[in-house]
Amino acid sequence: MEKKEVLEIIKAQGIKTIRVDFCDHYGINRGKGVPAERFSHVIDDGIHCALPTFALDLGGNVAQGTGTAEEVGYADMEAIPDLSTFRVIPWEENTARVIADLYFEGKPLAISPRGILKKVVQQYNEKSLRPIVGSELEFYLFQKVEGKWDYYADKTSMVYTMNPMVDKLNIIGKVKTAMAQMGYSVLYFNHEFFPSQYEINIIHGDVVEVADTTFTFKQVVKEIAFQHGLMATFMGKPRNDGGGSGYHLHISLYDESNQKNLFHDPKGKHGLSPLALQSIAGQLKHARGMSAILASNVNSYKRYVPGAFAAYHVVWGLDNRTTYIRIPPERGHGTRIENRAPDGSANPYLVFAATLAAGLDGITCKLDPGEPFIGDAYRLLEGTNQYPLVPLSFGEALEEFKKSDFIRKAMGEPFVKMFLAVKEMEWNRFRNYVTDWEFNEYAFYL
Repeated sequence: MEKKEVLEIIKAQGIKTIRVDFCDHYGINRGKGVPAERFSHVIDDGIHCALPTFALDLGGNVAQGTGTAEEVGYADMEAIPDLSTFRVIPWEENTARVIADLYFEGKPLAISPRGILKKVVQQYNEKSLRPIVGSELEFYLFQKVEGKWDYYADKTSMVYTMNPMVDKLNIIGKVKTAMAQMGYSVLYFNHEFFPSQYEINIIHGDVVEVADTTFTFKQVVKEIAFQHGLMATFMGKPRNDGGGSGYHLHISLYDESNQKNLFHDPKGKHGLSPLALQSIAGQLKHARGMSAILASNVNSYKRYVPGAFAAYHVVWGLDNRTTYIRIPPERGHGTRIENRAPDGSANPYLVFAATLAAGLDGITCKLDPGEPFIGDAYRLLEGTNQYPLVPLSFGEALEEFKKSDFIRKAMGEPFVKMFLAVKEMEWNRFRNYVTDWEFNEYAFYL
């Protein structure tokens, strides 16, 4: 949209406040509210926010050595609205929002997740390739019961249902309606396997647009849930008595005209083109190095256990949910790679950037993924060293991240520096924290 059109919408719909949002390193929605009468100026000049926002962990602690705080005098960055993302917010009165791109000293901010993703997409475009992606997200809803968070719906094994028995307040219906009113497309939605767990598939499209939609969707879910006294969480595994929440990435590759899915080849092995096989190989090769991005916190690794239908052995398979990469059965325009490693808490811009960069490396180097794995990878590979495992702790993932030259090149040295400083502080805080489990397990006996 052009500036004039946006200002006309604001006037016609009586918008009083515009939220200028940006995505931080955690994937959290940050920004400021701007009075409508000030927004014309903000379109041109943006808003200023503290750059050391990117030095913070979720405890509000400032990490040292990020390159964003003490090194630059705790300076400001600029958030410039991308007017193509302007939307009226249906659940908040007289309010609209826009996603901003980030700049520092007049240049695109090197650590901006949205900016990093744009650079990776540009690398594809330079090869006359157009990546198309989709998001498949799981999350939980909790309600307060006697001062404690408990399941919102207590029915077990109600997978593939969508009715008042599993969503008495119609939260998912409200989310779907809000997304539609904002112009975002949802493909499917349903209750998942575990109590109070839900899944929504966001329709495929151009990468940055789908990342924007995913980023927005997560905020819509959390805000609408909050307005109804609930808490929504995309944590990898929020409770011991429930399963994990995944964020499955669906990736395909088209030509510039968007007429041909370049991952499909009716004469190719398994109906897949060399480009598809090479992309698979690149993602497998860099699986361990990019794990800290796809599974980006301590809790994420509680999901990586055999039998949980999450990534574990780094193998690929045809319509096989026990593998790291699954190739769904559709061919033709539906031919795609499904990466099952991320959990719901991952930053959508960063996971698409990392996996697409890994796939492009496989294409550039013409890597071979080998034959697809057949059978239950959890059971058949148990106790073997035939294939690598995903990192099984956040500490292990950070070590793999640090030694990956690919990650440094794909995500950029400034991002790696910032990410490691914050995440190593986060990991050390956890490592030094005494949990209830430890006390209950050991205190009486030892």
